[in-house]
Amino acid sequence: MSSNTPQPMTESDAKLWAMLAHLSGIVIMVIGPLIVMLVFGPRNDFVKKQATEALNFQITIAIGILICIVLSFVVIGFILLPIVMIVGIVFFIIGGLKAYQGEDYRYPFSIRMVK
Repeated sequence: MSSNTPQPMTESDAKLWAMLAHLSGIVIMVIGPLIVMLVFGPRNDFVKKQATEALNFQITIAIGILICIVLSFVVIGFILLPIVMIVGIVFFIIGGLKAYQGEDYRYPFSIRMVK
C-alpha cells in the first residue's frame, strides 16, 4: 500500500537541494528553483523556503535582463546588462553557500511574487 505523504529528507539532503535551488540560476534561471520547490519543497520546509527565495530573486534578475535588452536600443542597456548578470551570479553563489551552511538566506533585493 503506497502513501501520498512525501517522505521527509535528511538535513544534509535539505542543505544540498536548497543550495542547488540558488545555484541553478547560473545555468537555467527560474526553471531550477521552480523544480526544486515543486519536487522537494513538500518534503522539507527549509528547501521550500530557500527555493522560493531563489525563484523570486531569479524572476527579479530575469526582469532586469529583459529591461536591459529593451534599453539596449538606447545604448544604456549594453552597459547595464553585464552589471545585472554579474550581480545575479554573485548573489546566486552567496545564497547557495549560505543555504549549504544551513542558514536562512534572504536576498537584499527581490520582487516577492511567489509565496
